[in-house]
Amino acid sequence: MNPELRTKIHESLSAVVPITVIVLALSIFVVPLDVGVVTMFFAGAVMLIVGMGMFQLGAEMAMTQLGEGIGVQLSKSKRTSIILAVSLFLGLLITIAEPDLQVLSNQVPAIPNHVLIITVGVGVGIFLAMAVARIVFKIDLSKLLIVLYLALIILTFFVPQDFLAVAFDSGGVTTGPITVPFIMAFGIGLSAIRSDKDATSDSFGLVAMSSVGPILAVLLLGLFFTPKDATFEQSLPTDINTMQDVFRAYTVDIPHYAAEVAISILPIVGVFAIFQLISHRYPGKQKLRVIIGFVYTYIGLVLFLCGVNVGFAPVGNLLGSTLASTSGKWMLVPIGMLIGYFIVKAEPAIQILNHQVQSITNGTVSAQAMNRALSIGVSVSVGLAMFRILSGIPIQAIVIPGYIIALVMSRFVPKIFVGIAFDSGGVASGPMTSTFLLPLCIGACEAIGGNVMTDAFGAVALVALTPLIAIQIMGIAYQIRLRKARKVAQGRIFLPEDSDDIILIEEVQA
Repeated sequence: MNPELRTKIHESLSAVVPITVIVLALSIFVVPLDVGVVTMFFAGAVMLIVGMGMFQLGAEMAMTQLGEGIGVQLSKSKRTSIILAVSLFLGLLITIAEPDLQVLSNQVPAIPNHVLIITVGVGVGIFLAMAVARIVFKIDLSKLLIVLYLALIILTFFVPQDFLAVAFDSGGVTTGPITVPFIMAFGIGLSAIRSDKDATSDSFGLVAMSSVGPILAVLLLGLFFTPKDATFEQSLPTDINTMQDVFRAYTVDIPHYAAEVAISILPIVGVFAIFQLISHRYPGKQKLRVIIGFVYTYIGLVLFLCGVNVGFAPVGNLLGSTLASTSGKWMLVPIGMLIGYFIVKAEPAIQILNHQVQSITNGTVSAQAMNRALSIGVSVSVGLAMFRILSGIPIQAIVIPGYIIALVMSRFVPKIFVGIAFDSGGVASGPMTSTFLLPLCIGACEAIGGNVMTDAFGAVALVALTPLIAIQIMGIAYQIRLRKARKVAQGRIFLPEDSDDIILIEEVQA
């Protein structure tokens, strides 16, 4: 086996095992599940582990290389209009290819699928172009986000209540496994247009802007469409009696996901082919490596999506409905928080983001610290989502104060943490959220007789919200440590030799 692939699979194994153990424990002690359902879940976990490992390697070999290459090439252009036009086109193309968006569009029957997809795609394209303009013209990300989110908050008062949760969720699903590696690398490549001290910090923020665009676009769409009588098609466990049934259940669905991922990947492959013909950027061996990377990405995403949709989604729905039907339904909150803490680590795009952050910051912001902060943030998100289902409080009561807190914090943390935080919000709400946590919320909501459109939807939006605060708290902690390190470097206070802050002292002295 390829040593790089072995490493990636080992990483995905450590990410998926905790959530698998939690579900197994729940099936033994809290919610008795049929052996067939548990077997389907474990088969899905195996596909998840292998698929996520292959996807991460493929994204590094292909998506990241292509995004950064296009960004670098565009940075050499002297015509800003060309840079913005290409950015808008790429944002639209990649968003239409995002599998998570296809899933969401099927849940809003009052709006034709193509209308919702094109609306979200245009939103991402326009706001990706705005994000690029921000890098080129050195516009402060925090100030720009404050203006945009204020516009978003004002719009919520004019949009039908049943539409709000779907609009906020759309911002989360657009930044999925196809979009994130490409857009993040694109930002890194574009930052080459500048050589000032803030260039690295400004390479972050593209995912953040690309998450705001769909929310605003879909809120505007909500002024014309009202999703009445919208329903969610539940994923129910298949009757499983033998291992042959397990094999059949997956083999029946694999062709569907193979075709879906092919539709998602082919436009990106087309962009690579055109870019290579125009720029001749990649020599023979590197070109072959990118092509192999696309193959890894394709196979990995097919396995991943099949595993989570066939094995995880039905179990999530069943767990939610069963827990909500018992007298101890409030146990949904702590159980949801526990699941949220571990499930974010199984998001494929999260690992891509964390490693890129660690690389760009030269280890100052480690992947381990990012994982910890995001786990805490998503844990709180899922707890809030469950509380909202049980109490019936509107999504604005959480989302609006949450965004206000995040925006106020953005004025006091280092610039690089603002970009990382708002990027993390979009990345955290990936396929694991839409295919496990969302069915968990929907199952619970339907069991207690709630309104799925207003109470269950919105879970993705909450998962996208709390990382904004969690990562910025990490930035404030880093800032405090940095000040302490400066005092030590100046000989004003004493620090033990084994302290973690020694690395900061060396940076300060350098």
